[in-house]
Amino acid sequence: MSGRRYFEPEVELMPRREIQAHQERRILELLPRAYENSPFYRELWDAHGVRPRDIGSLDDFRARIPFIDKDMIREFRARRGDSFGGMLCVPREQLTSITSSSGTTGDPEFFAEVWGDAPPLVTAQLRDLWEIGVRPGDRVMSPVGTFRNLMDMGYQALGAVVVTADCWLGNMASFVEAVRRCRPAYMQLMYAQVVELERLSETCDLKEAFSSVKGVSCAGQPLSRRMRAMITDEWGVQVHEYTSAADTGTAWECRERDGFHLWEDTVFAECVDPDGNGEVRAGHVGELVATDLDNAAAPLIRYRSEDLVRVSKETCGCGRTHARMWVAGRRGDETIVGGRPVVLRDIWQTVEDHPETSGGVFQLVRGQREVETLRVRVGYDPAITADLAELNARLATALRERTGVDPVLELYTEEELMRTARSVAKFPRVVKD
Repeated sequence: MSGRRYFEPEVELMPRREIQAHQERRILELLPRAYENSPFYRELWDAHGVRPRDIGSLDDFRARIPFIDKDMIREFRARRGDSFGGMLCVPREQLTSITSSSGTTGDPEFFAEVWGDAPPLVTAQLRDLWEIGVRPGDRVMSPVGTFRNLMDMGYQALGAVVVTADCWLGNMASFVEAVRRCRPAYMQLMYAQVVELERLSETCDLKEAFSSVKGVSCAGQPLSRRMRAMITDEWGVQVHEYTSAADTGTAWECRERDGFHLWEDTVFAECVDPDGNGEVRAGHVGELVATDLDNAAAPLIRYRSEDLVRVSKETCGCGRTHARMWVAGRRGDETIVGGRPVVLRDIWQTVEDHPETSGGVFQLVRGQREVETLRVRVGYDPAITADLAELNARLATALRERTGVDPVLELYTEEELMRTARSVAKFPRVVKD
């Protein structure tokens, strides 16, 4: 088994017609169960005059079942006093675990799960770990602390040996020492940890320290081209990014690094007009809408994620037949400053262009989407920053040239700004204050 290319070839190479038949079968099984057991879905579908018996195909599903979003679930939870937002489809005593999201875009969302040997999200990621090169007997670095469930059971199901090390912010020097001593084949890093490791690399030979590592996964924030090149070329490690599949699971890069794979036996993904309800044309950017196919406890059904993506169902260069997506951003990330649109990408590229702030640590501060002032917090490296006033003026000039807007900048050390993150998993780019 260890020499084969795919972890589950019968699934990963499944013909498109079989994927669609599987999705239709699972959805037709899901709808009656959700209607009978979930007060949220029963109330919503009754209000739209639709019953599970009205749905006989994927076309019916897309045409009749209404969308949901995070605010609708929160409103139901507050109105009914239901901690699960009315989503739960099983008795509470049957639950195996309750886990949470990182809470980057608001209060953390809680996810109820029922599972046997390992959680569904963890189990699905075994395909991606295998693609990176993790094999039975390999050692893997398991970070302390979790969200969306503990990964150790997945690593062990793969036959890997789990090494646990404290990788919270400020502890990456000891983490690197643990890597040197234990010689793992795989480790997972989040954006904030990469930033800390970059500073550590000025005095530490990370290429030598990471010489045993076959691959590293990164999530939490998209890596810039500069950061990806640094990990690959300077540290000598192959990097695979992954992202959320609209809270139904995760989507990972394969070795081709040409989009994130959506495992369509676990999620039914749609790409719809961000300002409407119809599907966008193939290859065009739309909002990712997801339906859980493998969560019997509290499934998301036609969930609007606010993630703007482009989706392709063409076979990937790696041979896998499941859909891929490319992330363009999030709805609402664009800020209107005095009538002029400013996107996060413009700020990010400007900040990374300057040596003192090349870590790309910044936050856009706004109370609403339309503001009169572009207010940005920027993290700098104190070891190479001689004159804060000069740096402020230089950054302000560059931002003005890129965006056409006069910014108000607040400079903090990278460490100070990173400490404002509520989770090591994600560093929020847009904050209220």
